Amino acid sequence: MNNISIIILAAGKGSRMKSPKAKVLHSISGKSMLYHITKESLHVSDDVTIVVAHQKDAVITEISKDFPNVTFVVQDDVNFPGTGGAMKNVVAKNEKVLVLNGDMPLITAGALQGFLTTDADIVLSIFDLKDPSGYGRVKIENGEVSYIVEQKDANENELAITHVNAGIYAFKKSILETYIPRLSNANAQNEYYLTDVIKMAKDDGLVIKPLLVDEEHFKGVNSKIDLAASEVIMQERIRNKWMAEGVIMNLPHTIYIEEGVVFEGECVLENNCRITGNSVIKNSIIKSSSVVEDSVLLNSDIGPLAHIRPASHIEDTHIGNFVEVKKSILKGVKAGHLSYLGDSEIDTGTNIGAGTITCNYDGVKKYKTIIGKNVFVGSDTQLVAPVTIEDDVMIAAGTTVTSGTVPKGSLVLSRTKMKFLEGFYYKFFGKK
Repeated sequence: MNNISIIILAAGKGSRMKSPKAKVLHSISGKSMLYHITKESLHVSDDVTIVVAHQKDAVITEISKDFPNVTFVVQDDVNFPGTGGAMKNVVAKNEKVLVLNGDMPLITAGALQGFLTTDADIVLSIFDLKDPSGYGRVKIENGEVSYIVEQKDANENELAITHVNAGIYAFKKSILETYIPRLSNANAQNEYYLTDVIKMAKDDGLVIKPLLVDEEHFKGVNSKIDLAASEVIMQERIRNKWMAEGVIMNLPHTIYIEEGVVFEGECVLENNCRITGNSVIKNSIIKSSSVVEDSVLLNSDIGPLAHIRPASHIEDTHIGNFVEVKKSILKGVKAGHLSYLGDSEIDTGTNIGAGTITCNYDGVKKYKTIIGKNVFVGSDTQLVAPVTIEDDVMIAAGTTVTSGTVPKGSLVLSRTKMKFLEGFYYKFFGKK
């Protein structure tokens, strides 16, 4: 790892998100914003500290699930609000410290390399924008940063500056140790600004260099509009990654794939598919407008318009249109259309007819349906769990199979005797 420590500022409320959820926990492609930036940070450094305050317990719990080795520091945001206040109790291990924001989910390890290679006491990230509204302005003279001013504190000339603060900094550790204790909150917001370190360091003759970065990687998320725009970019990255690995996608811009999904072998995704959670798709076809949630598909074809719900394992199987599978294991099965298969295990050679339902819930508990090999299930069949269908069974169309075991080789038939009431149509409608 590089000789650098990373500090991620994730303490803010994010009031512009208009949500009770902590800002950094809003998700992009199935993972929180803070997850994405933490993952990329750990590609750069093994010393990553996250500063938390608002909903700190929820943030710590969420991130610790995936990154147990990350350090958390709780900001005293009452007595020391602001980005400078967030740095008060942080202790970095390495001599160079990179400070990131937890609401920049599009940052990548590659995009951070410029901070590692630029030699200066402080490296400051900047954008050059035609419309700099909302950003702190950066005054640059002779190739160095002169000062930064927040928009709400800027005068008319400073507001005309197009170089803006992208919010990422690399400091020598000694600079933070020197200037953080000297920060003041004598400003319009009564906050401690990390940007004031720039001014104090500049006054003392230290070298502060700007680093021009691209807006895509360093885009901040401050609203639901920003969140949606970042999702578009993240989805394009994920799709391009998997197409480069050999996945075929029809109309890729219509396909949604979450961060945890893995593809193996040659897979085909038709338009309007949605694949979520930690799904694993191997040598399979997912047809148009199908949804796969946190499941495993091996050598199978799904859809169109099928729904594979979480905890399903489907292997060597055909799932047709309007079939829903939930928490089930299917191996070598055909379920062509219009069925619900929940909490079930179905073995090879079995055919599931249209309209088949596993009745897995009695209003209190869920129960399991087990179907053996080479079973033919006729259309409009209800399997009332818990029930076991042994191998080589035929179930006639319209049958309701109640709890118990159907023995091997049987025919199951439950129908009432068909009746004809002559002339009923004419009596009912009053016709002759």
